[in-house]
Amino acid sequence: MKIMSGNSNLPLARAIAGYLELPLTDAAVRRFADEEIFVEIHENVRGEDVFIVQPTSYPVNDNLMELLIGIDALRRASAKRITAVVPYFGYARQDRKPGPRTPISAKLVANLITEAGADRVLCVDLHAGQIQGFFDIPTDNLFAAPVMAADIQARYGDQSLMVVSPDVGGVVRARALAKRLDNAPLAIVDKRRDRPGQSEVMNIIGDVKGRACILIDDIIDSGGTLCNAAQALMDEGATSVTAYITHGVLSGAAVSRVTNSALKELVITDSIQATEAAQQSDKIRILTIAPLIGEAIRRIADESSVSSLFD
Repeated sequence: MKIMSGNSNLPLARAIAGYLELPLTDAAVRRFADEEIFVEIHENVRGEDVFIVQPTSYPVNDNLMELLIGIDALRRASAKRITAVVPYFGYARQDRKPGPRTPISAKLVANLITEAGADRVLCVDLHAGQIQGFFDIPTDNLFAAPVMAADIQARYGDQSLMVVSPDVGGVVRARALAKRLDNAPLAIVDKRRDRPGQSEVMNIIGDVKGRACILIDDIIDSGGTLCNAAQALMDEGATSVTAYITHGVLSGAAVSRVTNSALKELVITDSIQATEAAQQSDKIRILTIAPLIGEAIRRIADESSVSSLFD
């Protein structure tokens, strides 16, 4: 088994390799003068089970091309099996046609990864579970909920908790976390989105008064929805609002927005390498999912159960 990485999130790749007690495969990912990407593997991978770690986060197109070219290089180097480890799957929010004459880009990206030569895909908290069906190769979707639940129990276990979904579509995710927190009660933020990137909180479904609220979601991008939801919860009498989000995209002024919001704390994972602004913010904390991904990789290599990780 070998672990290879692109440039998207080297710290996570190193942490995964450290968990597995393996060195990262010696490879160079560089660019020509015109920004064309070139990948060169400096050690023998013939007949090896290779896992290439590359979240397709910002700059998403560059990181996606690094992944595709890395897979192609491994295939042409006669790797026995290639698993694309994509902790954050870019374009996942384009999983359906929201209107006429629009693309389903998540399916296109799935086709590209498959055609490049990947034999298997490993992701974390896909935006929509049905994206697994976009691939014609085995796909494992890991959940960060066990890592988050352990952290919530350690820090807020002595408080009266309520798990909150920031929208109706995230209820299944919120219910799964609530179950891990001794069947904590559940609330839902009902919002109306007038245009992409903007949202207006309408009301809270559930009684949050006197509760320490845990907002759970898979992606925080601009942060507007989350900050509005936190303010609405505080207005309804919540004692505190903490957000646990798997993928900290945090684009534009998101870090500043979170810092100045009603949120007590924003907890994200290292599926995406945090920006310097996010690392320096007093309100943002980062949980590592390297052991979770590392253990899944070990089980895939050993041909043992991955789903039992979440029993």
